[in-house]
Amino acid sequence: FVERKGGGACVVFLHGIGSYAASFLPLFEYLPADDHLIAWNAPGYSDSDPLPSDWPTADAYAEALAHFLKAQSLGPVILVGHSLGALMGAAFAKACPDHVAQLVLASCAAGYGVPVGGEMPASVAARIDDLNASGPIAFAQARASRLVYQPAENPDVVALVRDGMSKVNPAGYAQAVRMLASGTLYNTLAQVNVPTSFVTGTEDQVTPPDQTFGAAEAWAKSNGRTPIMERIEQAGHAVYVQQPAAFAATLQHLLTSANQLIGDPND
Repeated sequence: FVERKGGGACVVFLHGIGSYAASFLPLFEYLPADDHLIAWNAPGYSDSDPLPSDWPTADAYAEALAHFLKAQSLGPVILVGHSLGALMGAAFAKACPDHVAQLVLASCAAGYGVPVGGEMPASVAARIDDLNASGPIAFAQARASRLVYQPAENPDVVALVRDGMSKVNPAGYAQAVRMLASGTLYNTLAQVNVPTSFVTGTEDQVTPPDQTFGAAEAWAKSNGRTPIMERIEQAGHAVYVQQPAAFAATLQHLLTSANQLIGDPND
């Protein structure tokens, strides 16, 4: 994991399927200097051990996150989950609500609801096949630009995304793909009662804004309140990489608005 210590709020970042903890470091520069910031490497990423099951569920990642936070002696934290990290964050908030002060989900991956061991959609299974066939560097070269709005005009952003994706561990990535296949974000969020808000890049082609809107609606039905939903302009799926200043400002707005996310049910 990567960490910037501080005496203020503890914010824990959960990366997506083709990324890793260090992808958040440029974002850290835009967040208040006193915040305690941590980005973990999910199981099977970077130096983190993979999970024991070939086909782990989001609950397995949530359990690993619980062990990680306990090992760091962290109390209730603010969780920020991006893409596949949204599935992990929601599962953790469902299982351990007392350990989550606030949940922020960005560019939500909803999952496909495939039973463990079932047949994955062809496009999902192709992720594993393509990585195994080409290797991480060529795999990243082929896929990175799709995560960026106007990639030809933003080669530096594409390079950052490509660098992170080229470091994926094929075994850990395959586990994450299977978790994505069996993920059920909307059903999970219907069981999450911690303050939750949502962020999307307006030009996201990987998890289009409607997918994140759907996640917000699922939370709203359970909680009887409409959560805050923020849109970041000129940003693709890699929203915090492409627009770190805007993402940081949005995050600060969401954190200071926490008392509005659920509100008084007697209002």
